[in-house]
Amino acid sequence: MATTTTAVELKSCPLYINGKRVISSGPKDIQYNPATGEAVAEVPRCTPEEISAAVEAAHNAFPAWSRTPVIQRCKVLFKLRELMEANAAELVALIVEENGKTIDEARGSFDRGIECIEFACGAPTLMMGETVEQVGTRVDGWSTRHPIGVCVGITPFNFPLMVPLWMFPLAIACGNTFVLKPSDKVPRSAVRLVELAIAAGLPPGVLTLVHGAKSTVDSLLTDPRVKA
Repeated sequence: MATTTTAVELKSCPLYINGKRVISSGPKDIQYNPATGEAVAEVPRCTPEEISAAVEAAHNAFPAWSRTPVIQRCKVLFKLRELMEANAAELVALIVEENGKTIDEARGSFDRGIECIEFACGAPTLMMGETVEQVGTRVDGWSTRHPIGVCVGITPFNFPLMVPLWMFPLAIACGNTFVLKPSDKVPRSAVRLVELAIAAGLPPGVLTLVHGAKSTVDSLLTDPRVKA
């Protein structure tokens, strides 16, 4: 007796470079739901050219973004928080599917991520400097805070949404640009975060996203345009 099988269409896992969705030309790995073993998505290993393009976009976006008033930068994060709350059910379901967490645990990590955005929205105060008059004879002292450039975040598998939110909201609120490289085991939560950040009004290049494993990490860590 003949049997038939139904092909499962795997979800795509795009990059985001200069504000645009890009499908990688690199080799693909399969992402599995750890709770069921079901194949759910194709995850690319980015090419060196794609990684370099992501860093270049962040590098080019830095001058204008760093000159943007901190209050304006934080308005984008307020909007991101609003969009995340509006899409909470979808984001929690993504965490469950990618990481195998229970719904309650996934919702808890979502809430902690929201709190990280709320903290970053305090950047107008966090970035204040200090002054000390008469630190010496006829000498005053002061300190100021400045963004440093392109930052990279390489995040693990265990909290696919919360850990990226530890990193990029505060970095971009302070005027840096950011390249996010999520774990290749749980990349789609990070993809959705970047999509929502772009929808919130983040300018092209301020937040980019690439995929891969060790070779991608090595490329990012050794790129001279990356400052942190």
